[in-house]
Amino acid sequence: MKPNIKNIAVLTSGGDAPGMNACIRAVVRTGIYNGVNMFGVMQGYQGLINNNIIPMDARSVSNIIHLGGTILKTARCLEFKTEEGMEIAFNHLKEREIDGLVVIGGDGTFTGAQRFGKKFGIRVMGVPGTIDNDLYGSDFTLGYDTAINTVIEAIDKIRDTADSHDRLFFIEVMGRDSGCIALRSAISSGAEAVLLPERETSLDELINQLEIGAKTKKSSSIVIVSEGHKAGGAYDVAKKVKERFNHYDTKVTILGHLQRGGSPSSFDRILGSRLGYAAVNELLSGNSMQMVGLFGNEIKATSIDEALTGHNFKLESDLLEMTKVLSI
Repeated sequence: MKPNIKNIAVLTSGGDAPGMNACIRAVVRTGIYNGVNMFGVMQGYQGLINNNIIPMDARSVSNIIHLGGTILKTARCLEFKTEEGMEIAFNHLKEREIDGLVVIGGDGTFTGAQRFGKKFGIRVMGVPGTIDNDLYGSDFTLGYDTAINTVIEAIDKIRDTADSHDRLFFIEVMGRDSGCIALRSAISSGAEAVLLPERETSLDELINQLEIGAKTKKSSSIVIVSEGHKAGGAYDVAKKVKERFNHYDTKVTILGHLQRGGSPSSFDRILGSRLGYAAVNELLSGNSMQMVGLFGNEIKATSIDEALTGHNFKLESDLLEMTKVLSI
């Protein structure tokens, strides 16, 4: 028997990601279409504790599908990790008779949702919104495609300077535990080398790759460094390489939070819309404690437990091999 859900709230938590607004829009309008009262929680779990919960209608989400960031704002909330904080948050939902919650975010967001849903029995549905693409249960997470496009655009401009001055650029991209952005950016920008958290790449191996390029008269080189690489960040790697390899004038660029911003790509707008639509329909069908994700071209649900503990080997073997073959 399907539950009689009358009120659903949506929040964004953790790091923002392009496409979150498209997802919020889909959540709100899908709920309203099905006769559900919709609410938005400002500043994530902090908003639940502060009782910053606002009613939303179809016009509340007009003209936002193209915007980066999140209109609901986001914040990291240490208080929500405590029993007392969760109790306060639940009471605020209870006051408004909210019986369904859609959370958009990454692993920290889902960890909070997991504990909250199990403790109080509230129906929870997750949407993977993180540029790192590091959650099990979805081939692509919301914001990942836009982040890669942002990185590629920056690298294309940097290469113009690198070619003009015979320079070696080390470009650091986001990815503390996941090299997905670094790997795909390296292939699509024609980088000479890439350093990933998942792989051990020795300094000797990197210098050997650069020496091959120098001997074949490459006018410049681009090395993509994922921020989580074991040898350190781009500055650390560049310093070590400079000590042993002086062919190029060495420069470092940290792209940082630039990768999180900007108007979402068409892919992320569609993905956000599909995931938001699916999340509400899953709740209305009686499902809970799950995450909706993209498998192939289908939207499927995975338990939040599995999304947090599963292993998704997203570094495609052919792409890893191509970084060597195509950089000669």
